[in-house]
Amino acid sequence: MSDNNATDIAVVGFAHAPHVPETFGTTNGVEMLAPCFHELYDKLGIKQTDIDFWCSGSSDYLAGRAFSFISAIDAIGAVPPINESHVEMDAAWALYEAWVKLRSGQAETALVYGFGKASAGVLRQVLTLQTDPYLVAPLGPDSVSMAGLQARAGLDAGRWTERDMAEVAARSAANAAARGGSATARTESDIEKLLAAEYVADPFRAHDIAPITDGAAAIVLAVGDRARELCERPAWLTGIAHYIDTPILGARDLTVSQSAERAAKAAIGSNTGDFDLAELHAQFSHEELILAQALGLNGSTRINSSGGPLSGNPMFAAGLERIGFAATEIINGTANRALAHASSGPALQQNLVATLEARS
Repeated sequence: MSDNNATDIAVVGFAHAPHVPETFGTTNGVEMLAPCFHELYDKLGIKQTDIDFWCSGSSDYLAGRAFSFISAIDAIGAVPPINESHVEMDAAWALYEAWVKLRSGQAETALVYGFGKASAGVLRQVLTLQTDPYLVAPLGPDSVSMAGLQARAGLDAGRWTERDMAEVAARSAANAAARGGSATARTESDIEKLLAAEYVADPFRAHDIAPITDGAAAIVLAVGDRARELCERPAWLTGIAHYIDTPILGARDLTVSQSAERAAKAAIGSNTGDFDLAELHAQFSHEELILAQALGLNGSTRINSSGGPLSGNPMFAAGLERIGFAATEIINGTANRALAHASSGPALQQNLVATLEARS
């Protein structure tokens, strides 16, 4: 690989499994992943042996089994031997590892994938295991309750209103419907009807919370001339960074996201300007309001044209999907510059930001 291609890395393909509230396959994701891989092979005209490096994101806690990611490799195939790695995170962080691998010159192509079968357990309780195992997890605070504390803090501080939250949910439903909807996408986009709904966990109504979603997603990255061979209009990764806030909820201002702001500044750098679209991993309606401010988005940027996580939120794949949906618009020619965001942990604790653009 030539030196002048060493930092030119692009998304050349994206595929995802249908968003469904429940699947009847195993928790290792093979049944969801195999069709995604073959869709990418067919689109790009490649074979499994054309991939230099594989990296996945998933969670043994979610799967309820040790080393579930090893079982998922059945979707790849064991022959010939592969160069593979894994992160116990959303697969957006697996994409970061693959980006480092390509940037260092150790590979020219990478396939990144994530999967999660959230329906196998009680998700809001499973995600408690992401908290401090000594001081917080034993208390059993669930993910919806922790997000509710954040939403309430913003409401009480006057940072946003319940109408603002409903507007986010309404736009998500409308965008999802424009894309054809899915088995988990909400359909109600009338703000007054949304505000008239009963609370399910004050201050949340059902539309404020991402639906339980089983799913998987995969992205192919390629370097320089190889990317141009595989894709007529690659989505070039111009920046990527991730930061983390303290896990102690009482030690940070929950109405803002310092780590998302830092990640955005590092990813965007001096290449400032408006983005055509942004895909934000906002799993609760108020999180989009926090992120839009932290990332410096203005009214000219389309947010979550895909419908976002409020229409489909496959655990450990939804962050990767944000990068995939953003890249797809560039590949298809409906956008020239995009921002993608992924999060992990309670109350937007960890945040990753990537910027993508088309090149002539």
